[in-house]
Amino acid sequence: MNREDVKRQIIEIGIVPVIRAASPQQAVLAAEAVAAAGITVAEITMTVPNAFGAIEVLKRRFGADMLIGAGTVLNPETAQRCLDAGAQFLVSPGLDVATVKFAAEVQTVIMAGALTPTEVIAAWNAGADFVKIFPCSAVGGASYLKSLKGPLPHIPLVPTGGVNLNTASDYLRAGAAALGIGGELISSAALDAGNAGAITNLAKQYLEIIRQTRAGNYEKALA
Repeated sequence: MNREDVKRQIIEIGIVPVIRAASPQQAVLAAEAVAAAGITVAEITMTVPNAFGAIEVLKRRFGADMLIGAGTVLNPETAQRCLDAGAQFLVSPGLDVATVKFAAEVQTVIMAGALTPTEVIAAWNAGADFVKIFPCSAVGGASYLKSLKGPLPHIPLVPTGGVNLNTASDYLRAGAAALGIGGELISSAALDAGNAGAITNLAKQYLEIIRQTRAGNYEKALA
């Protein structure tokens, strides 16, 4: 899968599940749970113990059937280790220009973190494929995203932090290319209980909201 294919799949699915877990086994369970709902994208954060091992396991298990990314990537060295483990895209919570440029050099999709307009522009100019607006809810949520899209309509923005069942449709209508969803989809309680079904059911609800919102059925999406 080339860089354009990865970008297209992220946009088409519309959700990047952000998997933070207490163990690699929990991370694998979470990825399997969202995959069961039809979300063929997952981001394993570097805060997961032995995150590289979790990425390797998921790549072996799913092969080409799931897009596995690495999150909380803070420098080029970590980025390289993630790619060696099998990651197909990279995500950072903030803007590290060296990491963005590294990803561009090796033709790997990167979702660079930013918050202010200046940071968004800097991330885009450095070569980011998407710009992750984090923490979006802390600075106005969907209305803030819409304000950014006004002067920057050409930059694909992915709001993360505070995206939930009640706000997902608002973010999409504000111009989000996709949604980054962490604990509101993959809760620590569900992981601790081994309750994959709860995660799968939530994932299906998010997918339906995306489908309905993109079709213009806003009221039904929020029902």
